[in-house]
Amino acid sequence: MKKARKWVAITACAIGLTGVSWAQQEGAIPKGFEWAEAEADHTDLFFNGRRAIRYMHPTLDGSSKKSRQATYKPFHMVYDWEGRDVITKGVGGKFTHHRGIYYGFSKTKYKDVDGKARVADTWHCGGRAYQSHEEVLQQRASMTEAVQTVRIDWHGVDGSVIAIEERRLAFSYAGDDLVVDFNSRLTPKVADFVVDGDPQHAGFQYRAHNDVSEKYSGQTYYIRPKTGKAAPGATINWSGKNDTEATRDLPWKAMSYQLGDARYSVLYLDRPTNPKPARFSERNYGRFGSYFVAGITAEEPLDVTYRLVIRKGEYTPQECEKISQSYLR
Repeated sequence: MKKARKWVAITACAIGLTGVSWAQQEGAIPKGFEWAEAEADHTDLFFNGRRAIRYMHPTLDGSSKKSRQATYKPFHMVYDWEGRDVITKGVGGKFTHHRGIYYGFSKTKYKDVDGKARVADTWHCGGRAYQSHEEVLQQRASMTEAVQTVRIDWHGVDGSVIAIEERRLAFSYAGDDLVVDFNSRLTPKVADFVVDGDPQHAGFQYRAHNDVSEKYSGQTYYIRPKTGKAAPGATINWSGKNDTEATRDLPWKAMSYQLGDARYSVLYLDRPTNPKPARFSERNYGRFGSYFVAGITAEEPLDVTYRLVIRKGEYTPQECEKISQSYLR
């Protein structure tokens, strides 16, 4: 097994993506990033006075199926460029377990204290498995960047803690584009711990607002490294019969979706240091990402690093490739 990797935290400035932000335009009041005081179930991040990000951190409520579904895992939401409405999905809607920017595995395998093999679903959070926000380890903000590191406990089939995650997100702007750097360190508390699943139900994923599935799915399109821009509504997904360079170990992939009168695009960037092979999936309702299989121990935890570059507007394949190359330097 490989030694644990150090976290990679690279700002937009460091990779040459800086530019004149929309917030520096005439009439804008430069305040930079500011964290609001935490509410009972969420914490908001503001940029130049407008809401940009919401971290959802509910406490599990198992009093009913509905309340449990609403509270069984933390995730991050992204707001539109006016700070009024979210552009990512929350609780409910098509596939309620899909939520904004999130991370989990439908087949989290381990041995319990009695040595019995178990499989917990930390993706759908079925049975008694779930993820819980425990504490904020770091939270800071400046004119150019905001960082939040939180501890999230992963609970197994009997509700006990099977792993502890330190999830770190950094937010910045590259011109008008929102840059989200996602880092996670997952440390198991039980033996024979393996994260597994499939490309549709595991890994680091982004899900667009639920209205995309209900009103605009035919207008969603993907941009891929080898084949460029696909036709609207067309998707390609990994399977055992389609394990090719079109679906495996991609350095990047972009999704563009319509939401009301605006179009948003998300560039998903992977790194060679993340576990491989990494299999990708995509859906026209606005969910995409990749997954992998990895066995980890307390001595060698699982470290992953991804970047999302979210744009109001569209990308060209050439832009995606250029940003990816800069990220990999």
